[in-house]
Amino acid sequence: METPPVLSKPRPKKRNKLIILAIILLAAVFIALVVIFRHQTPPIIVQTEKVARRNITETVVANGKIYPVVEVHISPEVSGEIIALPVKEGQHVKKGDLLVKINPDVYVAALNQAQASYESQLAAEAQAAANLEKADEDYERNLALFTNKLLSASDFIGFKAARDVAYAQLQSATNQVDMAKAAVDSAQDSLNKTTIVSPLDGTVTTLNSQLGERVLGTVENTGTEIMTISDLSEMEARVDVGEMDVVLIQPGQKATLDVDSFQDKKFSGIVTDVGSSAEGLDTGAATTADLSSSSSSSSQTATQFQVRIHVNESEQFRPGMSVTAEIQTRSRTNALAVPIASVTTRVLKAKPKLNVTRAGTNSLSTNALASADGPANSADGKTNSPDGKKTAELQKPVDVVFVVEGNHVKAVPVKIGISDDNYWEITDGLKAGDEIVVGGYHAISRDLDDGKKIVKGPAVATPETSP
Repeated sequence: METPPVLSKPRPKKRNKLIILAIILLAAVFIALVVIFRHQTPPIIVQTEKVARRNITETVVANGKIYPVVEVHISPEVSGEIIALPVKEGQHVKKGDLLVKINPDVYVAALNQAQASYESQLAAEAQAAANLEKADEDYERNLALFTNKLLSASDFIGFKAARDVAYAQLQSATNQVDMAKAAVDSAQDSLNKTTIVSPLDGTVTTLNSQLGERVLGTVENTGTEIMTISDLSEMEARVDVGEMDVVLIQPGQKATLDVDSFQDKKFSGIVTDVGSSAEGLDTGAATTADLSSSSSSSSQTATQFQVRIHVNESEQFRPGMSVTAEIQTRSRTNALAVPIASVTTRVLKAKPKLNVTRAGTNSLSTNALASADGPANSADGKTNSPDGKKTAELQKPVDVVFVVEGNHVKAVPVKIGISDDNYWEITDGLKAGDEIVVGGYHAISRDLDDGKKIVKGPAVATPETSP
């Protein structure tokens, strides 16, 4: 008897479907996790610091040159040839020392001519006085005759007129004498000006002329500048300050001076004078061409004002040495301060307003919804929303500081005051003890925003980008 074959049981189809579904589900979860982790923004590495109170002194930095407080430019008042020049550049001179002598021959001749004319006028005056004396005697004698009816009226009038003429001639001669005397004085003064002496104790800092050179006087011309005498015991810095900073500078403010020739030494000074007009500004009449050229040149160069700073210390300064001045303009004591790098600008986003309905539920207002998509505009492009002005103001960049709140940051608008090299004064927006982000530069200037996640860590050096 044959045994019937044993038939195998078929695998259930339901189990296969479950396995395939589980595999598909696991694959989908894996892909979703990969996408999430790939697009997830890692926390930004920052450095933080607590807000504290500090003393802040605002300074204005300007460059210039060292010059003597007193310097006299020597120019002759008369023209001629230099026949004596007993000084040289760098020589110390005393008040009254001979500096220059100009050939006096022409001026001696002019003085002799004026003296001769003066003496001639004196003689003419004496002659006029004698004529007047004679005319006066004739008048007195004929007056008696005329009174006794012994002289006609016509003859008497002639003697009276002669006396008046003689008197007028004497007055004219006297005036001519005065004119001649003035000419003598002028010639003598011109002769005296051929000799130039030092007006002060000082040093010959500049010598532009040489022995035998002809110089031009300043009486009717600009004249030749022969030399400059300076008192090197009192020096000052003359620096150029921009128009944005000059309004902060006043006489009496303190300054720190750094002279290039004395690299390891600092000097102190006091502001003595602030320029009232920009350098190179011509206050006289100008033509249209001058104004157009001036406007084109001013567009290429910055407007500068000269500020003079008296140097308190005595040193072997020389005129023309380069100097950098730090002028202390304003200061604050115990002011709330943050590092300069922590302050940046951001455009604040408008927050939608919630209105409470009668049912007690919160809903967005119409204006908030409009501001979320942007202000409502009319056909002509103008903003119709009453909050359009506020929206425009919110779209302007404002100064902010990022305050740490747990593992996130909050962009807090602040009002800044004065600053020094390292810190800003904060007048509104922060309080002492607030923890703020102070680095790194790239995070503050670009990466950070309101609500961004952060993690504290050391500064990471970013590779420099090529221009």
